[in-house]
Amino acid sequence: MHDGLTKPKAYAYPAAVGEQAGEIRVGVGGWTYEPWRNNFYPAGLAHARELEYASQQLTAIEINATYYRLQSAASFAKWRDATPEGFMFAVKASRYCTNRRVLSEAGEAIDTFFASGIAELGSKLGPVVWQFATTKQFDALDFTAFLRLLPRTLGNLPLRHAIEVRHPSFACDEYLALAREHGVATVFADSDDYPSFADVTSDFVYARLMKTRPEIDSGYPRDEIVAWADAAKIWAIGGEPKGPARVSKHDGKPSAPRDVFMLFIGGAKERAPAAAVATIGALRAGAP
Repeated sequence: MHDGLTKPKAYAYPAAVGEQAGEIRVGVGGWTYEPWRNNFYPAGLAHARELEYASQQLTAIEINATYYRLQSAASFAKWRDATPEGFMFAVKASRYCTNRRVLSEAGEAIDTFFASGIAELGSKLGPVVWQFATTKQFDALDFTAFLRLLPRTLGNLPLRHAIEVRHPSFACDEYLALAREHGVATVFADSDDYPSFADVTSDFVYARLMKTRPEIDSGYPRDEIVAWADAAKIWAIGGEPKGPARVSKHDGKPSAPRDVFMLFIGGAKERAPAAAVATIGALRAGAP
């Protein structure tokens, strides 16, 4: 691993003595982006060591390349070996699975995606993210058929699925009930461009924060960084933070502890690593 670096652990923060919490993981999308060589990676760091370095500053990374084309088993194994124990990758599913008129016909594409070598990530495999186009409207029957195609295991590995919907028609109780029935998380997007609702539909939360600003070194203002760290802690103990909007009213009763994945993606991408590092710092500062 890169000399002199220590990896921040995934955090589990009790809000009060004796209270249980899931793990909170914070990161970015991808690890290869030229502007990061000026504001995140150390000067002179070899391109081949960028993932190694990033994985010691963050606790999760969403792999986006898998959305555009299949990756090899050798690549997944290399990424696994380049990262510390306890690190996790979220994997964006192939667009050939989601960008289709009839979702119920995606079975072969889904099988091909999972056969590409994802299992090589082993214990570092986090949620699989299924991103839908902005034009894809909610069709209960077809979407039910799609969710039934999603495998629950990959060999001996359990699978967790996060659904990223980008059409307003999904902001309804019928969709939420369907997602809960199938145990899939609904991605919360902090975005002005896509539907933004934070209803929890699974035993984990997946948040994509997409409002980093180029003029702010940490991407988000300090007070917003702290607010997102606090929201992550509330999600982790099974609660519902007050800030993000929801479709349905929450009864106020906490559920079981949940793992939380918080990824800074979109917006001013050059600020994403700084936002993630600042959020990890806010979580650390608030630890008991």
